[in-house]
Amino acid sequence: MVQRTKAQAKRPAGRPSKEPPPAPGGATSPAPGVEARLKAVEQERDTLKSELDAARQRIAALEESRSLVASRIDWVIESLSGVVDRDD
Repeated sequence: MVQRTKAQAKRPAGRPSKEPPPAPGGATSPAPGVEARLKAVEQERDTLKSELDAARQRIAALEESRSLVASRIDWVIESLSGVVDRDD
């Protein structure tokens, strides 16, 4: 078995950054492509948010409609059972 010598050079702890160096004065501004992508993502988020709100309203309306239908069915069943009981 081959043993390593302790004199071998070690790798640096971190990898070099692929980001460009900061602009003079400490101000950092994203690249134009990044700004366009950010704007597109924000628009998509807003669209999805409005679609979600519309879907929630639709769900609430459907649940209310289902509740009304169930109440009507219960009323019809009670009415029919009342008619059957009177015939006995």
